[in-house]
Amino acid sequence: MEQLFFILLALLTLSAALMVVTTRNLLHAAFWLILVFFGIAGFFILLHAEFLAVVQVLIYIGAISTLIIFAIMLTRRIMDPQQPRFNSQWGLVGGLAALLFVVLAAVTTRVAWPTTSATLPAEPIKQLGADFVGVYAVPFEVASVLLVVAMIGAIIIARERG
Repeated sequence: MEQLFFILLALLTLSAALMVVTTRNLLHAAFWLILVFFGIAGFFILLHAEFLAVVQVLIYIGAISTLIIFAIMLTRRIMDPQQPRFNSQWGLVGGLAALLFVVLAAVTTRVAWPTTSATLPAEPIKQLGADFVGVYAVPFEVASVLLVVAMIGAIIIARERG
């Protein structure tokens, strides 16, 4: 039953991710991205990482998706539907993406992943919190600064052209 749920969740997540990159309407792409985030939360539940599933829903669906939709709505006037869908570099980027997919597929199928279940720490939430303020504090803060800078950039672009 768990494997069936995984397959259905993977199909849902992958098809929603495909819709994110193929939908012409940017707002619809953001809504498809929310569905992708829900799929990832489902994977966390399958991995028995309920805390990460809740964080996925609260942070990515609640905050990040709202931020993305807000940025889309704020910059909506500068989008031109008459612009071409692809730029001149789409072939190069598509080829590089295909090459990256082949390399990642080759690596993941040839690496001997450990199949034994690791023991969880006595208090996994406490360990996660300690990692966020210890080892992973700098990457965590860099990601938050990057998101703030992206939002400020979207506001500046919208105000200059509006």
